[in-house]
Amino acid sequence: MYENYSHQAMPSKKYRELLGTAIYVFNSNNAFVIENILKEDSQGKYTWHSLIDKTSGQLAPAIKETITKSSDTTVADLFEDVVNLRNRIIHSFAITDQEGLTDDSDHQILATKYKDGSQEIITENFLKDFISKNDLLSTKLHEFRGY
Repeated sequence: MYENYSHQAMPSKKYRELLGTAIYVFNSNNAFVIENILKEDSQGKYTWHSLIDKTSGQLAPAIKETITKSSDTTVADLFEDVVNLRNRIIHSFAITDQEGLTDDSDHQILATKYKDGSQEIITENFLKDFISKNDLLSTKLHEFRGY
């Protein structure tokens, strides 16, 4: 598929919608994690400016010192999981699918390679699962916040 704003082959609109949604919900949760860190930071150790400049993976110590200290590892574990999955999405590469895993007539889709050398195609189900995990994380963050 081609669009008038790009000459490059792209996946279907549905796939791109899921991809955009996946990135958006992750970014929303990343900011929500920071909000909860700041809420629990009784010592004033962190600032929004310092936290927003960190990569998502670099937030783990602050999560442990605030959110986990005040509850359990649920949020930290879920956040680590979605960060790892988000990294697979962001560090993916475009391929032409030969297995019929996409509804795109040009068979455009993303794939990723793990550090162990294994590869995986980022299917619509992969993206939907990622969005669902982010939904669960958002729910846990709302419960932790208390309102």
